[in-house]
Amino acid sequence: MKITRGCGTPVLIVRAVPSPWRTPAATLIRVLISSEKITTTIHQMNLMYCVGMVLPDQAAPPPFVQLAAHEVRWRLLRALAHSDLRVRELVALIGEPQNLISYHLRLLRSGGLVNARRSSFDGRDSYYHLDLERCADALADAGAALHPALHPALRLPAAELADTAETPAAETPSVLFLCTGNSARSPIAEALLRRRVGSRAEVTSAGSHPRARLHPHAVRVLRRRYDIDIADQRPRHLDTLTGRRFDYVISLCDKVREVCPDFDDRPPRGPQRLHWSIPDPAGIGRDETVQDSYPAFDRTAAEIETRIRHLQPILFSTPHRKVRS
Repeated sequence: MKITRGCGTPVLIVRAVPSPWRTPAATLIRVLISSEKITTTIHQMNLMYCVGMVLPDQAAPPPFVQLAAHEVRWRLLRALAHSDLRVRELVALIGEPQNLISYHLRLLRSGGLVNARRSSFDGRDSYYHLDLERCADALADAGAALHPALHPALRLPAAELADTAETPAAETPSVLFLCTGNSARSPIAEALLRRRVGSRAEVTSAGSHPRARLHPHAVRVLRRRYDIDIADQRPRHLDTLTGRRFDYVISLCDKVREVCPDFDDRPPRGPQRLHWSIPDPAGIGRDETVQDSYPAFDRTAAEIETRIRHLQPILFSTPHRKVRS
């Protein structure tokens, strides 16, 4: 379609494309143009074939859409949304060759959606972690690019929706957090989840080799940042939970993941096993009284709080059996 001028009067020339219905009326276009008004008679059905639509913004899809649109990358995102995983585990889950999985993981890392962290159990391994906060921002930006009404400022965060939901007692989920010493990471997770959900979930923590007491920095960071006091809590051994039923078993330590029981005998099909690869903020052989190590606990608590916030919708979107001790 183009507009030309002849003797001072603009003339619209439209090339009619044959209609699939082949009706003469459907291809009739009569356009009368004057300097003051345009009168157009066009069969509406044929308009789709005669005049091409030109969008005002021909920008490429947002980066998140380009990354997530590929089937393999989408399946990787789905898998990592539930648990931190190693490459060989992703190969088994996705069912694609390792070189292909590694290629797409590299693209997701370049896009800032996925990061990798060396395993504290075996330094030759790395755990891949999906940054859900980054994904939420990228997804919201993609929605806003599609339509202003989808701007993130107009959306209610999923965590707030979970906070306002009332969970029947018969569907109370049970959650077990695990780390090696049950002195820092797992008790922090236990305290933060209990703070957010109250009695709507049964929450506990344990360790494979529990320490004699909680790390003082773990107690301190919970008191300072969240006004939670766990000073009287004592680490517990995983064996003390024998016979307990859990809907979710979440390991926060690469080492304890390797020794954690499968709980396969728990009906109906065992708990959901999730892994959060979070380094020990105390490090190895670090003096518990050194104040310089406190920032590591502050960062650890912040990461666990973020993961807890994204765990909530999962806990309260699935029916659970009533907890029995």
